[in-house]
Amino acid sequence: MDQDYEQGDEIEIEAIGIEVSSQPIELYKVFKIANLVGGGGEAKHLIAEGYVAVNGELETRKRRKLYDGDFFEFNQEYYVVVCDAPVTEPAEKVKNASEPATPAAKKKNKPSAQKQNNNHKEEAQPSKKKGNGRSSIDFF
Repeated sequence: MDQDYEQGDEIEIEAIGIEVSSQPIELYKVFKIANLVGGGGEAKHLIAEGYVAVNGELETRKRRKLYDGDFFEFNQEYYVVVCDAPVTEPAEKVKNASEPATPAAKKKNKPSAQKQNNNHKEEAQPSKKKGNGRSSIDFF
């Protein structure tokens, strides 16, 4: 291995395959599946501290999405993600993208209705001193 590799050259490495049931999968979850850590918190800590490289680059994002064929290095070992399932994005995100337009319109209408209700309440209550916005407190 005394040859110098130029960027873009392919090199062959041995990697341990980590089989996952769906993709994409978050990096810290792969650590848990592979039993590289005791728990998710430990995995997140190791990733955030810079002990992991994904596809040859240092990775500090705990929720980095990994797909079939992505590889990562940890503790001087190489691991590759293996998944036969097609790529599926969570359906919740798609729904959330279309829903905000409707509730936002409703929210805009509610404050004006609340202001109208507040105006009626203020008329029914005795007037308070206007000054710094505070009223006096009676203790008896």
